[in-house]
Order: sequence, then structure tokens, then C-alpha cells
Amino acid sequence: MFKNKKHQKIAKWVGGILLALILIIGAGVIYLSAKWKPLLTTKIKEGVYEGSNKLYKINFQDIHLNILTGSVVLDSISLYPDSAVFAQLKAVKKAPTHLFRVKLAHLKIGGVGILTAYFKKKVNVEAIILDHPSIDMVYNKVPKNTDTVKDNKTLYQQISKSLKSIDVNGVKVIDADFDYYNGLTKLNSVKHLSVNVKDILIDSLAQFDTTRVFHSKEIAFSMSGYSSLSKDKMYTLKIDTVKGSIVNRSVSIHGLKMIPMFADLAFSRKYDTQKDRYDLSFNEINLEGVDFIGLNDEGKLNVKKIAIGPAKVAVFMNRELPPPNFDKGRNYPHNALKRLPIPTIVETLSLNKVDVSYTEFSEKTKERGTLKLIGLQGDVKNLTNDSVRLLKDNHAIANLSTYVMGKGKLAVKIDFNLTAKDAAFSYSGNIGPFNMVALNPLSKPLGLIEIESGNVQSAYFNINANVSRSNGMVRFKYSNLKVNLLGENEEGTKETKGLLSFLANKILIKDENPTKGEDVRTANVTFEREPQGSFFNLMWKSIFVGIRETVGIGIVPMKKMPEPKTTKKEERQKKRAERKAEKAKKN
Repeated sequence: MFKNKKHQKIAKWVGGILLALILIIGAGVIYLSAKWKPLLTTKIKEGVYEGSNKLYKINFQDIHLNILTGSVVLDSISLYPDSAVFAQLKAVKKAPTHLFRVKLAHLKIGGVGILTAYFKKKVNVEAIILDHPSIDMVYNKVPKNTDTVKDNKTLYQQISKSLKSIDVNGVKVIDADFDYYNGLTKLNSVKHLSVNVKDILIDSLAQFDTTRVFHSKEIAFSMSGYSSLSKDKMYTLKIDTVKGSIVNRSVSIHGLKMIPMFADLAFSRKYDTQKDRYDLSFNEINLEGVDFIGLNDEGKLNVKKIAIGPAKVAVFMNRELPPPNFDKGRNYPHNALKRLPIPTIVETLSLNKVDVSYTEFSEKTKERGTLKLIGLQGDVKNLTNDSVRLLKDNHAIANLSTYVMGKGKLAVKIDFNLTAKDAAFSYSGNIGPFNMVALNPLSKPLGLIEIESGNVQSAYFNINANVSRSNGMVRFKYSNLKVNLLGENEEGTKETKGLLSFLANKILIKDENPTKGEDVRTANVTFEREPQGSFFNLMWKSIFVGIRETVGIGIVPMKKMPEPKTTKKEERQKKRAERKAEKAKKN
């Protein structure tokens, strides 16, 4: 009994001492937290201000400090640039190309060695977490100091008076909204972006470590399940995943799709004039050798290689609508390249297994005709609008191959003059053997011509062109060509115009080239582009003119081809409309 009382007394003493210690420590923590809270607030604001050369300021509503766990939480944070300081830096050619604006509800910092930071001036942090921040990145065209003598201090040199080192194990940006601006104009908007930065070290040795990018060993970013509606609400853009690495200088995009919101004719009739409808699906897009540092420091996009494919590209045009009221020459590839908002260099654009289909809806036949290019592959070199690069090399060269309608192999070389005011370019190539019957899905609905038979041995073309016209030569070798000219009967269905087809085959059309005992016929091509004609329209029509002349119908104007007859149904509809119009006048 005595022993038990003695043990209880000892337990009470021990418990009392522990409780007293807890109270003392708790009071100490509260006291130190209260004391250090304004001190830490001042240090954070000073650190951001001085560390950014007085360009940035940080504000936050409150700070929560736990010395025992080494955690710090900042509430309602905003980081923003000082416009006056930016103007001063711009005047002396030291302003950065990009400015940042950041807002978030909470910034969490964990595993902070608070006592080490206070007494040894060494900041050690386990993790910094930015949960759902809003980040604006603003591009500014600023003059740069061409003086080769660098007088800019490193970040360590700027903070060395206050701190000996900063060591952060990791920084995570979770589910960010990221917007990219060119001045006041928003160019891109990305949702659900995540960034993971590993092993940030700023000290006397690490400041010269060339293996680090922005003081870290790795900066990786990712995005998944992205979906957004275009500004005009005509397309949905979807991306399965985006992954990138600043250190590896790479970006990988999987499952990018641009999906029209309406079926082809319904889409086209939302507009008053002809407008291309795109349906795009890219399995993979990979960027290699991306100069992220140059993009940040100078506002230049420099990429060694962009690889696209497998992919499918479908384009639809409704020809029953009036042509657009602008010149499509402005959308030539090298003209469009000039309009990019930032200097850009893509050393190689590589295409692999890209299927392209171009469909037109005919105003006359009310049918769709489709040209298919299957398995497009090849490289385009030196895609650039950078003025310095253009002084060294002002030509982009494309070497491409594909299968026309999936049958005849087409190889083409295109030489773009990137500095020519008239968007000059040249192209040459050849088409291998194929059966011309494969062209019927295009020729029947759009040209009212059915190819009964015909074999292409080869075709060669060499053409110079610009934004207005083209000229060159086409050599088209073929045999056993027979066609049927089509029209509509009274029921509105297509039928062969027997007599016209017979006359065309016997009088106009030459069924082979070369004709026996004669040399190969070569067509000299001259073609004037109409304002509504696109770049690819000029290319294929120039070749088509040469083929048509070789076949023997080049001198026959297209408007003199047989027109479809008006059907009985159309006549009845016309008479009803006339009767309604007369009644309306009387009323």
C-alpha cells in the first residue's frame, strides 16, 4: 500500500513537470511565433524585393508559423511586378522579356529549419506547395544591351548579405491556371497545369553549376484531361496529356484533337461566306531541343525538332456559299509564319503517317468530292521568322511524300522564299504509277466526269509561283484513258451522256501520252490565282491545268462543260415559288 502511494506521488510529480514543460514550450512557441511573425513577414517581402532587383513585390493577408513542425502557411498571396521599375530597367536595356503575375489562396512551406535559418542564415526547406494558383506570363518586346561585358549579379550575390544559402528539396505547383500574354493580348490559356521542381540550391558553389536550370536539377510540367471551347464556340479542343522537362528540353503531347461542334454542312452554314472546317486528331506531337531559357530571357522560341504523327487532318469546304471577302494569299505558310507574335525558329518539322483529306461540297451537284493524301511523311527545314536567322538562310525546304487517294505515290519538294514580298516559292516532284479510276470519288461529284479506264505511268512537274500566279511545266504520261461525261436525268439521278462521252473520247481526249510514233507531250503551265484561292489550291490547280492540256481538253473552258438538267421536282418547286410571289404582290 505504501509503495503504491509512493509511485502515485512520483507519477504526479513527473506528470506535473511534463505538463509544466509543455506549457512552457507552448508559451515559448506562441511567444516566438508572435515575435517572429512580423520579422518573417518583413524578411519575405524584403527577400522577394531585393532578390528581383526591386522589380517584384509580394503581398499576403496573413502568415501562420509553427516552429515545432517547421511549417509556414501564407494566405491570399499576390506577386506582381512594379511597372515603374520595369520602365526604368527597360530604359537602360536591362528589363526581362517576361513578367509574371501570380495569385493564390494558400502557399504552404513545410520542413523549414527555422532555427538554422535564424542563427546560421541558411534556409533549408523540404517542400513548397502552390495549390491552384493563377499565373500570368506576359511577353514584352524589350531592347537588349549588346555590351558583351556582363555586370549582372547572380541571385546568390544579390542575397548573400542576408543569407548564406537556400536549399529547397522540392516545389510543387498543383492545378494551375496559366495564361500567356503578348502585352495586353491573351494568346494562350491553359488549365490544370502542374509543375514539379526538384533540388533547388542557391549558394556560393551552386551559382556556377552549369548542370542546373533556374538553380534546380529538374523542372517538369504536366497536364492531363484538358478540354476547352474555342472563342467562337465552333470547336472543342481536347488534349489527353502534356509532359515536359526544362532540363531535357522536351515537350510531349498526346491525344490532341480539334473537334468541330457541328456536322460539315451545318458548320459551313453558320457563316455567310466560304470557310474551311477542320477536324484534327494528332496521336503524338513531340518537341525536342526546346530552348526554354531563351524563351524566358529573350522571348524567342527555338526548337530543334517538332515530330508530328500519326495524325489525321480533315478539311471541308462548302462551295455553295459565296467566296470570302479577303485574299487567302495572306495565309500562305510563309506569310502566316511572318505573323507569329514572337521570333520563332523550328530547325526541323517532321511528319510521319499523317492522313489528309480535303472535301468540297459542290454547288452544282450537291455532292461531296474528296481528295485523300494517305501516309504523308517527310521533313520541312528552317521554319523561321527570326530576322537574324533569315540573314543567314531565308529559305525553308520541304521534302514530302504521300499516296494520292492511297494509290499513286507523290514525292514533292517545296522551296519557300521566306523574305520575298510576293511570297515566292517553287515546287517540283513526281507521281508514280496508279489506276486513274481511283480519282472518281473526286471527279464524279465535282467535275461530272467518270473515269472509265486509264493508267498513269508517271507525272512530273516543275513550277515557280508566288501569291498571285504560277508558271512552269507538267509532263503527264498515261495510257488507255476513257471517260464518261455525266448529267442528271428527270428523276435527279446521274446518268452517262452517251453521245457527249463518245465525242469527247473520239475528238477531244487523247487516250495516251506519248501517242505511238510521237514524242512525249509536255504542257507549259500558266495559272492566275483568284483571291479566294488558297496556297494548296494554286499548287494542285497548276498541275491539273497541265494534265488537262496534255489530255487534250485544256482549250475547252470549264463553263462550257455540260450543265446538269433541271429535274421535274426542281421545276415544280420553281413554279410554286413563282405563284407564291404573285400572291404576295396582289396582297
